[in-house]
Amino acid sequence: MDSVPRLTSVLTLLFSGLWHLGLTATNYNCDDPLASLLSPMAFSSSSDLTGAHSPAQLNWRVGTGGWSPADSNAQQWLQMDLGNRVEITAVATQGRYGSSDWVTSYSLMFSDTGRNWKQYKQEDSIWTFAGNMNADSVVHHKLLHSVRARFVRFVPLEWNPSGKIGMRVEVYGCSYKSDVADFDGRSSLLYRFNQKLMSTLKDVISLKFKSMQGDGVLFHGEGQRGDHITLELQKGRLALHLNLDDNKARLSSSLPSATLGSLLDDQHWHSVLIERVGKQVNFTVDKHTQHFRTKGETDALDIDYELSFGGIPVPGKPGTFLKKNFHGCIENLYYNGVNIIDLAKRRKHQIYTGNVTFSCSEPQIVPITFVNSSGSYLLLPGTPQIDGLSVSFQFRTWNKDGLLLSTELSEGSGTLLLSLEGGILRLVIQKMTERVAEILTAIYEQSCEVYRHQGNTAGFFYIDSDGSGPLGPLQVYCNITEDKIWTSVQHNNTELTRVRGANAEKPYAMALDYGGSMEQLEAVIDGSEHCEQEVAYHCRRSRLLNTPDGTPFTWWIGRSNEKHPYWGGSPPGVQQCECGLDESCLDIQHFCNCDADKDEWTNDTGFLSFKDHLPVTQIVITDTDRSNSEAAWRIGPLRCYGDRRFWNAVSFYTEASYLHFPTFHAEFSADISFFFKTTALSGVFLENLGIKDFIRLEISSPSEITFTIDVGNGPVELVVQSPSLLNDNQWHYVRAERNLKETSLQVDNLPRSTRETSEEGHFRLQLNSQLFVGGTSSRQKGFLGCIRSLHLNGQKMDLEERAKVTSGVRPGCPGHCSSYGSICHNGGKCVEKHNGYLCDCTNSPYEGPFCKKEVSAVFEAGTSVTYMFQEPYPVTKNISLSSSAIYTDSAPTKENIAFSFVTAQAPSLLLFINSSSQDFLAVLLCKNGDLQVRYHLNKEETHVFTIDADNFANRRMHHLKINREGRELTIQMDQQLQISYNFSPEVEFRVIRSLTLGKVTENLGLDSEVAKANAMGFAGCMSSVQYNHIAPLKAALRHATIAPVCGFMVDSDVNAVTTVHSSSDPFGKTDEREPLTNAVRSDSAVIG
Repeated sequence: MDSVPRLTSVLTLLFSGLWHLGLTATNYNCDDPLASLLSPMAFSSSSDLTGAHSPAQLNWRVGTGGWSPADSNAQQWLQMDLGNRVEITAVATQGRYGSSDWVTSYSLMFSDTGRNWKQYKQEDSIWTFAGNMNADSVVHHKLLHSVRARFVRFVPLEWNPSGKIGMRVEVYGCSYKSDVADFDGRSSLLYRFNQKLMSTLKDVISLKFKSMQGDGVLFHGEGQRGDHITLELQKGRLALHLNLDDNKARLSSSLPSATLGSLLDDQHWHSVLIERVGKQVNFTVDKHTQHFRTKGETDALDIDYELSFGGIPVPGKPGTFLKKNFHGCIENLYYNGVNIIDLAKRRKHQIYTGNVTFSCSEPQIVPITFVNSSGSYLLLPGTPQIDGLSVSFQFRTWNKDGLLLSTELSEGSGTLLLSLEGGILRLVIQKMTERVAEILTAIYEQSCEVYRHQGNTAGFFYIDSDGSGPLGPLQVYCNITEDKIWTSVQHNNTELTRVRGANAEKPYAMALDYGGSMEQLEAVIDGSEHCEQEVAYHCRRSRLLNTPDGTPFTWWIGRSNEKHPYWGGSPPGVQQCECGLDESCLDIQHFCNCDADKDEWTNDTGFLSFKDHLPVTQIVITDTDRSNSEAAWRIGPLRCYGDRRFWNAVSFYTEASYLHFPTFHAEFSADISFFFKTTALSGVFLENLGIKDFIRLEISSPSEITFTIDVGNGPVELVVQSPSLLNDNQWHYVRAERNLKETSLQVDNLPRSTRETSEEGHFRLQLNSQLFVGGTSSRQKGFLGCIRSLHLNGQKMDLEERAKVTSGVRPGCPGHCSSYGSICHNGGKCVEKHNGYLCDCTNSPYEGPFCKKEVSAVFEAGTSVTYMFQEPYPVTKNISLSSSAIYTDSAPTKENIAFSFVTAQAPSLLLFINSSSQDFLAVLLCKNGDLQVRYHLNKEETHVFTIDADNFANRRMHHLKINREGRELTIQMDQQLQISYNFSPEVEFRVIRSLTLGKVTENLGLDSEVAKANAMGFAGCMSSVQYNHIAPLKAALRHATIAPVCGFMVDSDVNAVTTVHSSSDPFGKTDEREPLTNAVRSDSAVIG
């Protein structure tokens, strides 16, 4: 057992050493200045202040002495064309000669084409380079890792606040020699061995590639005994297939040995390194390494005759390939020390080239716009394809309907039509004399809950409640809050509307249009746990409902065109208003305030929430034609929460248990989708039987899902194999489809398994038994685990309702956080709910549904927020004290402090922490704008740490992080490490007493520097304040008693200060109780 780790260590050490030597050799003496020899024409920029402000080489003093843009803002950039791809190892900057114009921080971007740019990163973060402090000094930065590119772009981020953007730049490096091959997607390179068999115990294969196609084989080799090695792109990821002497594993059906990367089809260069010693393999893509042990009987990889690069040609069929070919460029391709591309360029006899060129062409992406739907089209010549057709493109449109593509298939085999119909993609393949196959794909999600699950917050979305069913998409507003996901459907009249002159003979009636069909609205309502509409009737001598036994003066029409004489806040069937239930009406003889018939303004307002009657489609008013009689009404949008489909789940506890439903009618088409999670080895998800026909979906092994269907021609079985276990107690998605053209099975994001439908024999699926979910009619091979969100042909199956009356099955399923907990950010904690989960942001300085919304406040100069370290506190509005209290550590051995601030005032005191033993920590801005952190611990002298790289009182957002653990202290400002220090001896706060943001109002014996800053306090905006597990600013804004505020402080967007204005009365104010048109309501939102 110990041999594997030892071998892995030796392998990693051996290859990392070789790889390091290779990198060192590449960078040796690679520090020549590259920009100084360029002509002025090689420089370009976003703008120039004048024509003389363009040349920008280092030490340039001619003319205006460097580059300055027309405007100094964040959209400016300076760019140079180095003529060819070079290796770049360092950069340097100066300000503009003889001026006050210089850049204090900037970022870098690189490109081979000048169109497709990539930002320079370190540790997967966009890197910010420190710039200049004056116009003449040179600031030099050696890149942590070199970059190969032709174009370099400098992007100023910050500059001298007393001047403008000004730059002179230099780039250092050396020429870059490489061997490149360009594959057009229909060709390959063959490397023929000198002998019949190439048997290796060790392999090293390295290359770089770039492509805009998400699929394609980069190289392949195989032997007669089952050995094979294949590297291919699959949906933008790199998959490595590797097998040693195992006849059971064939390439056509095997799963990848390893998969790395994502979005690798971005037309940027990506590096690949494959290192193998026996069965131990290191697979590296862009510095991310995956180690695995390959399958097989021996340690040798036996490849017969040849390796192919760019595709897998079929022997004896030139131009025919087993899989999709690679379309893109490959650079510096080495196989066990052999430079494959160099051999091909020199036309060595071992290499057989197809249509491959030895320079990398850059694809010209040309978007086109179709200006009208009646006469605009693009006619392209077709490429003959005998065995298939592959078309890919991207599109965007605001139309729900339109024909995207049509083509005649080869040899009269039919017509292909791809269209949008009601926002749904519809693919039709049809012969003139044969049946039609339709593939429908919903391009919108089924509910706001699904959009929230994808990480979206509030906004307008289209939802398609029945998926691939006949209903089209409906536009809704998804208001995603911390505890609920509201779906809001607006109608055409949500404003307060005045009514006069209506009576029984001439009633006032207004119909409401929700922008969708009643079937679409019913689907939203029926799929929700709760729905409501706020209705408001403002009245002066205008009666609403009369008496419970009398004829109503006002009524509304619901979904079934029925008249409803009850009002908001009252249950159906009772002719009264909310005040009638509360016994709080103006006149105790009536059950609505308006029925008191007073000659003064009053109102009846409440929520209608009986779902079977919603939505309100019309309102009728008949009592506003008497003297001084007037009314105003408003009906709010339809609002619903609780997705009964997405979280509709059941748990199966015994193999003999199941749920049964009516027969699944799927004669010509079937669309089945659901989520599952389990720890069982196998089990049947669902089964439906006929006399001979049947349909079955099951997990047949820990890594396989099987879909079996028989329409009378014998069983057809589709299997999807997963490279990872599916019985890992995580949620997985399954979708099985069958139509007259094909049968398919999809699991998660794995490749679909498909099978064409036979054109001979039976094609109607005839079932007659009940549908069994979670088991079979024989009560064997039952499923153990959870199933949720089961849909059949777009219809939701109510699993929970059936589970309530079935033994061995329980409604709901615990453990959502194990699958979805990562959606909670910034220290937020995932909390289980019966129907999903929520993010508890108690310990986070952020809030919102995913703990991503910054909590910010505006301070005046005298404002003080003081958090006392005594009691636990809750900092979210909707979570109980017991579940959300934070018990603070009053004697921590570490500080983790983070916050953001914007101010124009210096000096300023930002944060002050003091202890009972006179220890303190202060964060302040000095008079010159420097940031200072002052530690006074253990009665020693004060440790002062100053960051003087900029004036931080410059009305810009700055982000500060202070981390101390034991002796070690680090301070970061704006994502850059500024200070690293080791205390001696180890320090700690004795007993922390309080934390103050802004001005310290108590007499705490501040030292002179802190006292100077404290005299001014802090004026500006502060955001996302965190001290260890405490969010003091959030506590002050949400629970003022826990962190009391002294002075003026207002909750605000960190990027803006909002001024509140009073609103005027559009009716002309005659009564303070008269309704205000356009007044802010509980369901309104101000955007922007």
